[in-house]
Amino acid sequence: MQHKPNEKSMKKVLTVVLGLIMSAGIFAQHSIENPFFDQVTYRGAFDATTLWTDGWTNWDAENTTYPATTVTKSGEIISNETWIASNVYKIEGFLYVRSGATLTIEAGTVIRGDKASKGTLIVERGAKLNAVGTSANPIVFTSNEAAGSRDYGDWGGIVLCGKAAINVPGGEAQIEGGPTSYYGGGTSPDNADNSGTLSYIRIEFPGIPFVTDKEINGLTLGGVGSATTIDHIQIYRCGDDAFEWFGGTVNAKYLVSSFTWDDDFDTDYGFSGMIQYAVALRDSSIADPGSGSNGFESDNDGSGSANTPVTNPIFSNISMFGPKVLSTTSINTNYKRAMHLRRNSQIDIYNSFFAGYKDGLFVDGSAARQNLAEGELSLFGVTLAYCSGNYFPEDTVNVVRDYYLTSWRMNDTLTDHALLQIADPFNYGNPDFRPVTGSPALNGSVFSAIHERESNNVDELIIYPNPATNVLNVAFSLRDDETVVVEIMDMSGRICSRVVESREMGSNIVGIDVHQLETGVYSVRIKAGSSNATMRFFK
Repeated sequence: MQHKPNEKSMKKVLTVVLGLIMSAGIFAQHSIENPFFDQVTYRGAFDATTLWTDGWTNWDAENTTYPATTVTKSGEIISNETWIASNVYKIEGFLYVRSGATLTIEAGTVIRGDKASKGTLIVERGAKLNAVGTSANPIVFTSNEAAGSRDYGDWGGIVLCGKAAINVPGGEAQIEGGPTSYYGGGTSPDNADNSGTLSYIRIEFPGIPFVTDKEINGLTLGGVGSATTIDHIQIYRCGDDAFEWFGGTVNAKYLVSSFTWDDDFDTDYGFSGMIQYAVALRDSSIADPGSGSNGFESDNDGSGSANTPVTNPIFSNISMFGPKVLSTTSINTNYKRAMHLRRNSQIDIYNSFFAGYKDGLFVDGSAARQNLAEGELSLFGVTLAYCSGNYFPEDTVNVVRDYYLTSWRMNDTLTDHALLQIADPFNYGNPDFRPVTGSPALNGSVFSAIHERESNNVDELIIYPNPATNVLNVAFSLRDDETVVVEIMDMSGRICSRVVESREMGSNIVGIDVHQLETGVYSVRIKAGSSNATMRFFK
């Protein structure tokens, strides 16, 4: 992997990077610098020691024996209700949790979705789902079919609707897939809306095409607000997208997409949440014959409009394992790309890798490519490993390639996914997604990027490595010859180190010795003429 920017390749006219304005004493609320993100040193969803999928996920749900139904639920829930682990629940048809009601589900509870009636759980705006499992006792939503007879799309899945902002005119819309429920906060959205807590949950065999092009996903999140808690969710053999966000601001960690039919992670209609630690594993024989299957799919909306809020989620530490296991592996012809970023999306992807896909990064359409050029759509610290087709499809003039391979963005391509040195990721029955000793995924993370524009003299700032042990490299570009001051400050604002140098127009790198600093959080400030940009780093 590349770790050091090539000075000659840095662009001269770029955007200032400000993830954190330390002098104002505040964190940027929507950036990779946000405290939501663990500032880890590795790429992908796992370090070398902890396999966080252990204990609660299932890789053979087709043949798992579940107990018989004891309670059948249908219609609506209009007051607070608790489902207990000693019962087994079956959902028939669309089951609505109406506004004002909270459905609480105990750890270890099994819920079965009815196939014939397309059982689906819909949590409406103003309602809550508190479904909190544990690693030892996850909550399981699964098919009502018998072991050995379960398949994609046996039931509908979970639909969660909230009152956060979406970019549909009027601020609200009917949720996709057939339910009558609306999502979004209308003209008075609540981005801190709380739809409950979902933790340690398996959702097996969901995802039904209720009507053409209007499918229910494994977990559908419509206008869900940031006070909602989502972590440790596995979607298994979904008949549409595993996770789809329709606007909203909800954040999430520890997501698993297993053998999905369509896309693993789909974002649109103004979604602006933050996601860290997610893994996807594809089945080489299964893909969507309609739209084709991608790892990421991201749109601003269906027409690619400029409606606001713009789709601008931040994903970090994502491990994606596509269908191409070996050069001899035959894959379904409906597989498409690792990333299909289109329709004016401004998605940001960091510290992630995509291995074994047909095609790699497709930035589709003039609006998305303009966003890429202007730093509104960003990829930093991303590795594409072994794309059997094209790493940059439909990139006839190398716009996407040149952006991606600009060295200071620390992106990379590998000719073989084996070079990633991941333990056993393509073991469909018991995968191990951890990097082994010597894996390039164990380092090379980036926790800084372009988020605010403030300067006419310093055109781009990136610092690496972060965390830094011995030397912190400060890379930037100047529009004019200038005297540059680079300062290291502790959290109290005390200057710990200071470098003053005359620098020429263009690309520059200043290395600062930080080995003497104590472990902690610091900021680096660069001043050049009237420019003053500050970023956080860790020692």
